[in-house]
Amino acid sequence: MSIIKSFSVGDGDTFYIQHNSDNFTIIDCCLDDEKKDLIVGELITESRDKGIKRFISTHPDEDHILGLTYLEEKMGIENFYCVMNEATKADPSVDFQKYCELRNSSVAFHIYKDCSRKWMNIGDDERGSSGINILWPDLNNIDYIKALDNAKQGKSPNNISAIIKYYLEDGVKALWMGDLETDFMEKIQEHVDWPEVDILFAPHHGRNSGKIPGALLEKMKPKIIVIGEASSEYLNYYQGYNTITQNSAGDIMFDCGYKKVHVYVSEFKYYVDFLDDERMTQHKHLNYIGTLNL
Repeated sequence: MSIIKSFSVGDGDTFYIQHNSDNFTIIDCCLDDEKKDLIVGELITESRDKGIKRFISTHPDEDHILGLTYLEEKMGIENFYCVMNEATKADPSVDFQKYCELRNSSVAFHIYKDCSRKWMNIGDDERGSSGINILWPDLNNIDYIKALDNAKQGKSPNNISAIIKYYLEDGVKALWMGDLETDFMEKIQEHVDWPEVDILFAPHHGRNSGKIPGALLEKMKPKIIVIGEASSEYLNYYQGYNTITQNSAGDIMFDCGYKKVHVYVSEFKYYVDFLDDERMTQHKHLNYIGTLNL
């Protein structure tokens, strides 16, 4: 069993994976003053029995690194995963400065397409793999190199976002894409090995500017697309696909086991009609809305 949780943090991203091995992974953070104590407290509690803890930064936009300084102070960051970059900001925040410090430190591991690392995707006698693989970036891709240069010049770092896949043996496949923009995805679509996935976290919080091209959706065949908390006027609702919208659902938890995923949300009135009802009870104060059978 593993847990994937997506926190409701407004216009930003904070996820964790409590793996079925001795691993715990945080993907991005957006921790405002109102929720940071509660979220970081949960991260500390849920990771306390795990020997390997890692933070993966998809890219250094403020809504993906807000509260990074606070997280590092309260919890410590022993393994910081990010793409190798020289992103700059005209008016760098404290958290962007912390990102740069970690990016350039001895705790950093720079991720790229098909990279390998012990316990990220290589197990041994000490502990199993986390099941995480990096599908992008290709460091030699010309469009990615241009995106890196734009970030270095202080422009948007959206298109240096990593694509991250999580696979639980005999269970869920989930995919994160940071804030990749539609036109960039169109440029790189032939350079990524797009897998079929069960849960797809829509890039750029589900905005139209990050709408996944139809050709990629046909390859990935997502069973659920999670749409983030951007303003509703900017969202794409992926007609024809099963979706969970975080604006309405609140916190979302996926309890992942053998060929099934039980889904829970914090908003007790939220409902979808595409999941099977296996009559699960509340879990960690979250409301059960159904089960995805794989």
